[in-house]
Amino acid sequence: MSDLDRYLNAATRDNTRRSYRAAIEHFEVTWGGFLPATSDSVARYLVAHAGQLSINTLKLRLSAIAQWHNSQGFADPTKAPVVRKVFKGIRALHPAQEKQAEPLQLRHLETVIDWLESEAQTAQANADQPGWLRARRDTALILLGFWRGFRSDELCRLQVEHVQAVAGSGITLYLPRSKGDRDNLGKTFQTPALLRLCPVRAYIEWLNASALVRGPVFRGIDRWGNLGEAGLHANSVIPLLRQALERAGIPAEQYTSHSLRRGFATWAHHNGWDLKSLMNYVGWKDVKSAMRYVEATPFTGMSIAAEKRIAP
Repeated sequence: MSDLDRYLNAATRDNTRRSYRAAIEHFEVTWGGFLPATSDSVARYLVAHAGQLSINTLKLRLSAIAQWHNSQGFADPTKAPVVRKVFKGIRALHPAQEKQAEPLQLRHLETVIDWLESEAQTAQANADQPGWLRARRDTALILLGFWRGFRSDELCRLQVEHVQAVAGSGITLYLPRSKGDRDNLGKTFQTPALLRLCPVRAYIEWLNASALVRGPVFRGIDRWGNLGEAGLHANSVIPLLRQALERAGIPAEQYTSHSLRRGFATWAHHNGWDLKSLMNYVGWKDVKSAMRYVEATPFTGMSIAAEKRIAP
């Protein structure tokens, strides 16, 4: 790969690149379309999958097709009036409420963290190194994901070198790039130490247990207690969270990795945070994006002293 290709490649997020590649393959191989495409073929492609694929999926497919044409120097067929009109008609005839992850309630957060703590203690007493490490890792991941409002890919890309934690004070986390950081300028996030359900203490306990000094913070652990070199994949966060919740006796099928982010947003909203403060803390730049995460129904979390340490 040339230096030019390397820099061009780095300009697009890995997840976006994979999604676009899959979309182009679906258009060409699965459906039998030809590239460069005509506006008529793109419109027929949309019609063929109307009602089968979600509006968001169709939007992503159009973005991938547009990106391919722009990168290859061809006219973008997705901007043609016929394509826009067909897409508008699909939205009118196939309305669908966007599915959202169930926000993790604070009482469920406390239940699962208490359960993981008991697992850690039992594993340590039984000299079960893999079980002890997993309990410490999962506790830190869940608490950081909740109180910091991180996405799963952000949690999985955290590097030990980019995290500074001071017991009883707070934690500073630097991400070189994230979904909201379009210019890849990097962003620093901070979270204070809490009296209970503390992400700072959980992180320090995980680092002490794992003896990590560099590289990915959250990694796979094999049955002998060996840590992987690479970080966890973002797709592994959902089963990790669900399994922990289920072991704690909480039905977990409605939860995803976004449940941590929505759970925090809901907690903050019902504890008096204004939308601007919430957006600044989590990193949202668009009001509509922020509102999608704020649960409008009454929050059934419990009040704990730890909450008062995080204020807008």
